[in-house]
Amino acid sequence: MIEGSCLCGGVRYEVDGPLQAMACCHCTECRKASGAEFATNATVGVDCFQLTAGEDLLAEFESSKGQARVFCRRCGSPIMKRLAAKPGQIRLRLGCLDSDIDERALVHVYVSEKPNWSEIHDELPRFDTAPASSR
Repeated sequence: MIEGSCLCGGVRYEVDGPLQAMACCHCTECRKASGAEFATNATVGVDCFQLTAGEDLLAEFESSKGQARVFCRRCGSPIMKRLAAKPGQIRLRLGCLDSDIDERALVHVYVSEKPNWSEIHDELPRFDTAPASSR
């Protein structure tokens, strides 16, 4: 069981299933939503994800057509992104995990939007946008 929570602790969740398509995303939207140089995200089936506290604290922002970013309205922590085109999945924001995991990022995506001051120091594959297999 993987557990996670927001900064204030009001939103808590559990994931009972695999983290898939784990990626470091350098797109402008992920950077601005996280306040960091990139966000690390993974796909999770909605049937594997359960809020255990704080549903009333969740707010959504449609950052792009069909993409809802879900965050804690009290502390602002990004929790997940919902894609209208993939209703059975969410993109979980891994910065809010409380549990250690064995999975590791597989790729860097949207490297074309990476700020010039940010450096990538690993040998993972890099894509200027998202690989066709993840769209």
